[in-house]
Amino acid sequence: MGTIKLQNIRTFSFHGCLEEEARIGSDYRVDLEIKTDLRKSSMSDDLKDTVDYVLLNKIVVEEMAIRSKLLEHVAQRIVTRIFKEIPAVSRIVLAVSKLNPPIGGDVEAVTIELEEYRS
Repeated sequence: MGTIKLQNIRTFSFHGCLEEEARIGSDYRVDLEIKTDLRKSSMSDDLKDTVDYVLLNKIVVEEMAIRSKLLEHVAQRIVTRIFKEIPAVSRIVLAVSKLNPPIGGDVEAVTIELEEYRS
């Protein structure tokens, strides 16, 4: 097995329970780690033999563009879509962070993390 990581994917999105979050938006960071078999691609040097991280990034960006009240909800959509579209992925660790959240304090980020295995 091998690991592919996309770190610090930055988006401007409109997630949150507050109505103003839906209007003004906020900065988000997404960190994605997937497990897959990299043996074939390490020998073939061919993109078709691996998981294309351009596709992984596209999935994250597209799902982050769809409003959710909860970070857990958008994260689950990302995980579900990756498993659906990329059969070679066996495990996903995904962290979604809202930067400078409106929680009445000096907090850099609030992060949720999901870890799921293909069933």
